[in-house]
Amino acid sequence: MQFITVILKEEFKMNNSSSSSVRPFWVIVNKEISDTVRSWRFLIMLGLIVLTCMGSLYTALDDFSQAIKASAPEGTFFFLKLYTHTDGTLPSFIVFISFLGPLLGISMGFDSINSEQNNGTLSRILAQPIYRDFVLNAKFVAALIVLGILFFALSLLVLGFGLLFIGIPPTAEEFLRIVVFTVVSIIYVAFWLNLAILFSVKFRQAATSALAGISIWLFFSIFFGMIVNLIAKGLAPSVFVSENQVVAFQRFIQNIMRINPGQLFNDATTSLLMPTVRSLGPLTTEQMSGAIPSPLPLGQSLMLVWPQTTALIAGTIVFFAIAYTMFMRREVRSR
Repeated sequence: MQFITVILKEEFKMNNSSSSSVRPFWVIVNKEISDTVRSWRFLIMLGLIVLTCMGSLYTALDDFSQAIKASAPEGTFFFLKLYTHTDGTLPSFIVFISFLGPLLGISMGFDSINSEQNNGTLSRILAQPIYRDFVLNAKFVAALIVLGILFFALSLLVLGFGLLFIGIPPTAEEFLRIVVFTVVSIIYVAFWLNLAILFSVKFRQAATSALAGISIWLFFSIFFGMIVNLIAKGLAPSVFVSENQVVAFQRFIQNIMRINPGQLFNDATTSLLMPTVRSLGPLTTEQMSGAIPSPLPLGQSLMLVWPQTTALIAGTIVFFAIAYTMFMRREVRSR
């Protein structure tokens, strides 16, 4: 059934019912959610993410005694090990999210606009008494709702299996750290989702927008680190420089690495799920002197990851603003 037919039927029901009316925006959102969760593309990505995450959970639980020994100095945060620990057979939970999350976001957004235009439904949708920006906004909101439900369900699933295996409930701080980690994961995937929506507005063909999104993901996942390593090798200071100069150079390279959204996500999740991490950058001997090796409280960890999270949110907003501007100025008549 075509999109425009569904909207007309919903509008007819709303106009003839005595209950409170629903805005056309939420009609489009509901339709997009329904189309997304029923599509084979989403089901395949969902199955892949669930299987890999359950595999990482199994390896973490199978080697959980080693994880407890590793956390013996602080003696707490056992549940966080479910998301970070691995025995080497499979990567950890956060590694899978970092790797597969962008693919999920790209798969949900690369044909959001151009497929409607190629099918001839976009012009008929906009011929109805609805605002043009409802279409783009509804597609983003619908995808964000699906992502939120998916990631919270995965996090709670891991938490539930850990509760059954360990036999003790997580502490309040552990639970809050897991919730914040899930929110950061949603923001990270939303970054790639908006990038895919931008390409969907920019390119007429869905294949072109998909290849553009995957190419950028491959560049940051594989080639960006190689380029930064070449830069670091060419600009590396000699062994005769002072400690402050070495630290300044390492910070410079680390700032270049943080252009990669995956690096921002890894920094943020590492600090949230590993409370013993007290700094995300190099420190001098003077800065480390007198420091007590103890876990950071949640408030301090949030302050530590706030720049990375803000950068991901800013990138998400920028991509959406560009896509919004292009879509509002675009000729939508089908050929």
